Amino acid sequence: MTFFSALRRSTPAFLFLTTSLSSGFALAAETQTQFAAAEPEDGLAEIVVTAQKMETNLQKTPISISVLGADALQNFGVHSLEDLGNGAIPSLRIAPFATRNSALTVGIRGIVPGDANQPARDPGVGVYIDGVYLGRPQGLGAALYDVERIEVLKGPQGTLFGRNSTGGAISIVTRKPSGELRLKQQVGMGNYGSYIAQTHLDLPTFANISLKLDGILTRREGTVKNPMADQTDFNSYDRRGLHGAALWDGGGDFSALLHVDSSYDGSTPYYIQLLEKNPAAAALAPAVQVQANRAGTADIGLPQQESVGQTHGTSLDLNWKASDEISARSISSFRKLSQTQFDNGFGAHSGPFAANAKFARYSLASLRQKQYSQEVQVLGNLPQINFVAGVYYFHESADDDAWTPNSMQWDATGAAPFRLPSLQAGAQVPFPDRGDNAVAESYAAFGQATWTPPVLDDALHLTVGVRGTHDNKHGTLSKVNGVATNYAFTFKGTRADPTVVAAYDITEDINVYGKWGTAYRAGGANSRSISYRAFGPETVSAFEAGLKSQFLDNRARFNFAAYTTEYKNIQIDFNAVNLLASNRGTLETVNAPGKGRIKGIEADASVLVLPGLTLSASYAYTSTRVPQAANPFNNNALQNVFIVYTPENAFSGSADYELLLDALTVRAHLDFGASDGYRVTAGDPAMTQSSFVVNGRLAATEIDVGRGATLEVGLWSHNLLNEQHTFYYARGAFAAIGAYGIYNEPRTFGVDAMLRF
Repeated sequence: MTFFSALRRSTPAFLFLTTSLSSGFALAAETQTQFAAAEPEDGLAEIVVTAQKMETNLQKTPISISVLGADALQNFGVHSLEDLGNGAIPSLRIAPFATRNSALTVGIRGIVPGDANQPARDPGVGVYIDGVYLGRPQGLGAALYDVERIEVLKGPQGTLFGRNSTGGAISIVTRKPSGELRLKQQVGMGNYGSYIAQTHLDLPTFANISLKLDGILTRREGTVKNPMADQTDFNSYDRRGLHGAALWDGGGDFSALLHVDSSYDGSTPYYIQLLEKNPAAAALAPAVQVQANRAGTADIGLPQQESVGQTHGTSLDLNWKASDEISARSISSFRKLSQTQFDNGFGAHSGPFAANAKFARYSLASLRQKQYSQEVQVLGNLPQINFVAGVYYFHESADDDAWTPNSMQWDATGAAPFRLPSLQAGAQVPFPDRGDNAVAESYAAFGQATWTPPVLDDALHLTVGVRGTHDNKHGTLSKVNGVATNYAFTFKGTRADPTVVAAYDITEDINVYGKWGTAYRAGGANSRSISYRAFGPETVSAFEAGLKSQFLDNRARFNFAAYTTEYKNIQIDFNAVNLLASNRGTLETVNAPGKGRIKGIEADASVLVLPGLTLSASYAYTSTRVPQAANPFNNNALQNVFIVYTPENAFSGSADYELLLDALTVRAHLDFGASDGYRVTAGDPAMTQSSFVVNGRLAATEIDVGRGATLEVGLWSHNLLNEQHTFYYARGAFAAIGAYGIYNEPRTFGVDAMLRF
């Protein structure tokens, strides 16, 4: 089913879309719906970003950026990065790795690593919180604190954000202490036993120090029942966290901001179900069911417990204003992470039935990581020239282990499976099956300057920048198939990533730009390998042309970007073992020879139709071509491979309405995200189903409850129409049996209340 036919599944949503199109603002590249509730009646609100390490107006920044502010995050129900998988930003793709909520796959513009949750592998999109790079995909599902905005920078960001930003970067900016007594308290509940409680407290300034405390607790039971008694259901979460910030004002020219945070992220995996059986396949156990539609209950009860991630971080941000033109900034940080994995989401996928055979591969793993980093920046705002220059250091050490015992056994008939008395009884290899460790160090120096020559009424802006990086990584694979080994890898590399931008202000409200830049993803090794074979870095070189405009007295915006990306030495995974024949998933990563190509367009529009009513829409088209790669498990024969988690067409839209009454303000929000299907495994041509998901929120706000306090009460629903589609679909490794998949979540709904003073 195509993207556009998917839209027609829902008549109300399709009518909303066609109405938006007929109004002339249907295309999209940068999402501004988040500011609808706060927009003044005389125009759309200005959006300030820090994509170039200094504050700039989004409409004047020559790069494709999407921004979600605090109101949008509430409207979209975003409490963790995983929630951004809702499609609100079409170019951004966020999904769990396979069945696991405990590690996220993050991609932008078709650059989406299939499996980056290993100590010696890196992601393709850099994720930052308050300027601090987060090195592992594990931990990204933790609850977000009091976020001011999330900026999504599209395309390679190698000059200012460094390695592992080949697809782009995500910058999370939290709210700073205000220095005034403020409280924001939210409580809420919903179906599937969900509830949320979060507190954000600002304290008055004392001795030039302002304090802010944030706490959050959000929990939901599983959306798929596990028939085994006393075992957790599938797709549940339990997220908690504390954050504290202290801002010291040293007299106006100097300030210090200290962040301390600690979080707990407990989750169970998604349930993967048998969607269709191969008619030629041998008989399966009678208890195994074909579940062609989204299942509410697993066919077989299984041992299952929460995977738990715990993160702890400290950062110190020092700012010094040397003069009106020159300032300096230092960002120091230390973070550590631990993650356990208890994944029985694959259930009864044990192949043809055999009496008394063991089955239910329980994927168990644990990871430990520490990182520290130091960045120093010098920023200048001189006549005709703005610049940023700096140096950066990053150190990371991590280790993990894994084990995949069977947890269940069939009886003689296959009708009544039973749990093994201990995991060890079902093990095929000693514990652990594998163990490895890796250490990475990265040094960088960067600089970027924008010159506005005194010609053409200062309408021309020329930007040049470059970053030099030196990487040193090494690691050891200490155990393979339960046997001690001493396989080692090393990776060293030095790289320069330039950026060149030319921008021109056609008018005060219409700007065009052209940008060229490069970035790279560091080399490493695959811990699922049997030899810890090293692979090299992959690189991108991209050209982007864009238009940013606002018109109708700032009541409408239209932004557009077109890009082409040359993708070299792409890191491709090949699977050596069919999981139906062995519990161990063995992978080797190779660099595909030759060049790939990713091309696309992104467009965005927002319009203040009437006072209080804002309509917005976004669209992304992505075309990908990848060279064949040599399969090391098939005599290095060339094989077709695919970009993953990247639909050809993706679209989102929203409507926000605000009605001012005497005693309160009513705010209504409706949004939808839609996309074509996509592939989830580089070597499997099978595609997921297309999707069309509608979400909504209705709130009564600014209700005066006395003593300067106001109350907000809201009703919300995600997947309002209870649409179903597979977001994970696999046939290749299971072709002898049939096709397996994971469905999106069913409709969820609830009520919440927010007290502010």
